[in-house]
Amino acid sequence: MSEANVLYVDAQAFHDVEVKGRRVLLHVPSTGIFDLDGATAEVLDFVRPRATVSVEDLQRRFAGHDSPRQVADAVADLKSLGVLRDSPAEPDRGPGIRVEAFPLSTIVLNVNTGCNLSCTYCYKEDLTTPSKGEKLALETAVKGIELLLAEGAKRDRVNVVFFGGEPLTNMPLIRAVTDYAERRCREEGKGLDLSLTTNATLLTEEIADYFEAHRFGVSISMDGPQAVHDKRRKTIGGKGTYEVVAAKARMLLARCTSRPVGARVTLTAGYSDVETIHRHLKDEIGFAEVGFAPVTSNPITTFNLVGDELRGVFESMKALGRRYVEAALAGENIGFSNMHQLLSDLYEGRRKALPCGAGIGLLAVDHKGDLNLCHRFTGSGLPTFGNVESGIAKAELGAFLDTALDRSERGCSTCRIRNLCSGGCYHESYANFSDPHSPVYHYCELLREWVDFGIEAYLEILEKNPSFLHRHVANRSTEL
Repeated sequence: MSEANVLYVDAQAFHDVEVKGRRVLLHVPSTGIFDLDGATAEVLDFVRPRATVSVEDLQRRFAGHDSPRQVADAVADLKSLGVLRDSPAEPDRGPGIRVEAFPLSTIVLNVNTGCNLSCTYCYKEDLTTPSKGEKLALETAVKGIELLLAEGAKRDRVNVVFFGGEPLTNMPLIRAVTDYAERRCREEGKGLDLSLTTNATLLTEEIADYFEAHRFGVSISMDGPQAVHDKRRKTIGGKGTYEVVAAKARMLLARCTSRPVGARVTLTAGYSDVETIHRHLKDEIGFAEVGFAPVTSNPITTFNLVGDELRGVFESMKALGRRYVEAALAGENIGFSNMHQLLSDLYEGRRKALPCGAGIGLLAVDHKGDLNLCHRFTGSGLPTFGNVESGIAKAELGAFLDTALDRSERGCSTCRIRNLCSGGCYHESYANFSDPHSPVYHYCELLREWVDFGIEAYLEILEKNPSFLHRHVANRSTEL
């Protein structure tokens, strides 16, 4: 058999699913989604179990086919997508690029390591009480803003995020930094977005009005109905905080209308009913959006979702996702952040070489002025990457990202969602394995199923109410 007559099958280049009788193909290298016509589906089914296929094999299989032209076109299309190749495919080792520029769009300012709560599952390694908290100095914060403007010189907009601890324990700094950042962005002709995540206990009407005046994006950490929230989110004295957080959240929602206010839910073992939690926070409290973060890497393992319970969380998220689709077809947005983000990735055909913007678009400043990979790493044992005084340690950060970009020694090289997930959260990997580059294999299959579900949801909305995607999903920014 002449080698010229042999085509090689790249099984890692495609993943096809059936959606209500409709065959579609996820083109893994590009994350593009394509409808499969009858002939292409037949050819794909024929070549799928094979490592190679000859032209003669194809001719024999499809001899007498109703439409030889369609078969020929199908083969040509699969060749153009790299599913059929003239040479053997190799595992995806990554884009093969070096990172030498760090065009920041976001700086996270860790304004205080102190927090007035003592949430049982908190991942922050530098957390302490407000009185013992290490507060960020204004001089250090200003240098962080200047670093953002210098490294993000080509950006039209930049983002300043206030984080903690509890950021409202250092409200004077937030006000001073806001004034400085707004003035400097006006001088530089840049747009500015301000945001923070808070436990809401220290909110006042005056602070809410300040946030509204400066168009802050605010997320409130809240875990659901009282019995769920109070079990984990406690004061330092051990009391539940639901009543005060619910009251403060409703106050903020009434006064801050220029940008949506969202809730961030941490799901832990034993408290993972996504639908009930969403219903309470969206419909009863009134949040615009609700996002869920399952705990799988807490050093206190009793909080971690594993096995059947972790699968149960994903099944519950799918159930809420089906409600999301039903509402979307009727033109309603029920504010399920995880679903929004998944559909955004599919809608934009987003191809991720890295799991997130940490280290390239985003760095976090701690109270010493050191530059951390992201806000989750402040206070951790992971080396920092420079300082606001001396700038980004570009050689060290570039080396870290080079390792992240190299998939050759990881299962990601053959995974069908490698360009949507790209290995998962650095911090989760670090917490699980003391290695930020080790993929979170313990729920890879669940993530693959979640993406399949997203493809089904996306196609149904695209077919029946595409305007919903244009209004609510297009150009959605990745959340912290």
